[in-house]
Order: sequence, then structure tokens, then C-alpha cells
Amino acid sequence: MNFINEYLKEIIATLVVILTFIGIRLTINAIITRFGKQSNFPHSRTNLVMKYIDYLITSLAVIALIGIWGVQRQQAFLAISSIFTVIGVALFAQWSILSNVTAGILLFFSFPFKIGDRIRILDKEFPIEAEIIDIKSFYTLLKSSEGEEISYPNNLLLQKGIVIIPENLKNKPEETQKDYID
Repeated sequence: MNFINEYLKEIIATLVVILTFIGIRLTINAIITRFGKQSNFPHSRTNLVMKYIDYLITSLAVIALIGIWGVQRQQAFLAISSIFTVIGVALFAQWSILSNVTAGILLFFSFPFKIGDRIRILDKEFPIEAEIIDIKSFYTLLKSSEGEEISYPNNLLLQKGIVIIPENLKNKPEETQKDYID
């Protein structure tokens, strides 16, 4: 009983933080689900974005709980700086993975193109014209007219110029398409 009286404020604050973060998580997941349905995104793609948002929310909840339970500042700063150092080194080594995941989330919300669209990637060295089969977290899966399946990194889709080929030109020769686009 003495333990409960001594830490009553921390226990109440912990319950408030947990309930608040559960509410935030459920609200954000409902918004993402509704957005995904309105945009006709595959359920797997919507779940992937929800998973990344859940990681962020959980991290914030853990930081709030650490603050509530009064971890000494010096110890907390030492632990946090050590964790961020390790994460920083890992992210620097895996920068392309992080940028592809971030690009995948941006593509989810901005949806400049969707699954089933035929696109032309404007790249001088390696131009690609293909249909989008799937948009995953790290890459977009494309299928060329020759039947080749191409995994194209999401971050490059945001960096390169993309032409979305209209439905009425999908099966026409490339020369006709160039006349239409130019």
C-alpha cells in the first residue's frame, strides 16, 4: 500500500499516457485506413504505412513514460545519446533503405500514380516504360511490355521525371506516344 501512495502520481500519469497514445494510434490508423480505401490502395500497402506510424507513436510513448518515471537526466541523456549514436551509424550505413521507406510513405499519401498505370521514367542512362504492378515499402514493381519485371527504388521515383501514359495510348506505338506527350 505504501508503494501505491508513494508512486500514485506516476501511476496515474502512466495510465493517462497509455490511454492517450492508444487513442491517438486508433484515430490515426482509422484515418489512414479511410484514406487508403478512398484512394483504392491495396490493404497490404495501407497496413505497411500504419506499421511505420505505430513505430513512431510507440517511440513517443516510451519517451513520455521515461520522463514520467523520473529517470535521472544525466542517465537519460547518456542512454538516449548512446541509442541515437548507434541508430545514426546504422542509418548512415543504410541510408538508401531509410530514403526508400520514406519515399514509399510519401508515394502512399501523394499518389502521383497508382497500380495499373503505365509510366515512362525519364532517365537519360536507363529509360524505362512499364506498368506499375505493385508499390512496396522499398521499391515499386514494374512490368515492361517485353514481360520483364523491374524492381525500381522508391526514392528514384521521387527524383526522376515520370510521365503517366494515358489509357488511350497504352497499346499504341512509342512514336505516337512521343507525339502526344511532346
